Amino acid sequence: MVIFKKILDFYINSSLHVAFSAFALVSMTQYFFGVQGDLSVAWFAFFGTVVGYNFVKYDAIARLNKTEIKKELKAIVFLSFISFLSCFYFFLQLSWETKLSAVAFFGLTLLYTLPFFPNKQNARNWKGIKIYIVSLTWVGVTVVLPLQEASVAFSFDVILMAIQRFLLVFSLVLVFEIVDVKFDDPHLQTVPQRIGVRLTKKLGYILLFMLLLLEFFYYDNHHFLPLLFKLLVCITIAVFIYFANENRSRYYASFWVESIPILWWLVLVVI
Repeated sequence: MVIFKKILDFYINSSLHVAFSAFALVSMTQYFFGVQGDLSVAWFAFFGTVVGYNFVKYDAIARLNKTEIKKELKAIVFLSFISFLSCFYFFLQLSWETKLSAVAFFGLTLLYTLPFFPNKQNARNWKGIKIYIVSLTWVGVTVVLPLQEASVAFSFDVILMAIQRFLLVFSLVLVFEIVDVKFDDPHLQTVPQRIGVRLTKKLGYILLFMLLLLEFFYYDNHHFLPLLFKLLVCITIAVFIYFANENRSRYYASFWVESIPILWWLVLVVI
């Protein structure tokens, strides 16, 4: 049991779990727009997520001089290096237009992590901005990149997908912010810190309702299967929001909540 916990902790701490979520969301975008046979963007998103998230997490730990994960840090660094090489390989497979967009979203990740101006904080520490940068980055990687690589024409349906993905990620991040409300720096001004946990949960329900409502605005709106699956995923997220509180274990958000996109994708694969 101890060995299993160590493996699970490494799986989460090394960002492999969140990377599978990114892979799943890219695959879902491709499914809904009928894109088949191109896994370059999905694997680029997977390995790029490992690199990006580990850079964000462990850069912060280094700045705070924390040493709790020192034993597994070398393994995570090695995994991140392999992921960087793999990410670069799949980056080379992308079209030049997609490469430019990928670089732009990578720049957004750097903005989130590194201070670009002397004596200034990084974007992660700007009041209330964290959740928007995270959501926009996920929209870019899991919606813009796969559709751009597949040469899907810019349309109203693409805009709808981007908005829905933003609402989905935003609602998922709300769960993290509720669970971490006691540990987040008050300066961050996360949503629960500003409006309280109860109103944050109501906001999450509203965003999920808006996500479902937008499904009826697609040009081809007689697609029952996508609506059904988005309904199921919204209900699942709503349940996690309802039971979220500051006393939940870290696995509640870091494993179970991040498993929702993976489960959503696996069910479609099985069907």
